[in-house]
Amino acid sequence: MSEKFWETKSLSEMNQDEWESLCDGCGRCCLNKLEDEDTGEIYFTNVACKLLDIEKCRCSDYDNRKASMPDCMILSVDNTAALEVMPSTCAYRLLQLGKPLPQWHPLISGNQESVIAANISVTGKVISEEFIHYEQLPEHLINWITTK
Repeated sequence: MSEKFWETKSLSEMNQDEWESLCDGCGRCCLNKLEDEDTGEIYFTNVACKLLDIEKCRCSDYDNRKASMPDCMILSVDNTAALEVMPSTCAYRLLQLGKPLPQWHPLISGNQESVIAANISVTGKVISEEFIHYEQLPEHLINWITTK
């Protein structure tokens, strides 16, 4: 990969390796979300997709995630709706908005652990959806992640 490719290329110009490296591994995108029907506002819960390895903050079946979880929103340049519901800290979203990557991002820091040190990772903060019923999601709303 070219050095600081994210500063010279648009999302649509990135190759697959560059695109994948933008993921900081925070796990926030894998949290269940609720949408206010009246305002369209997105609210995050502390309930993670059952495929999220909540210790490593990585999908346990990344290559087949859409088959396993039909509601999984696959990020792509062509799927701007998915980018709109990503957390405000998401690199894909930041770059789409013309904003720089934060200092804690592994591409800047050179260290994957910087996401945890910056308190961005969901490690230790979430539970798997395997342990709750969908109707309980409103009881699990959090305010430490926003799309704004």
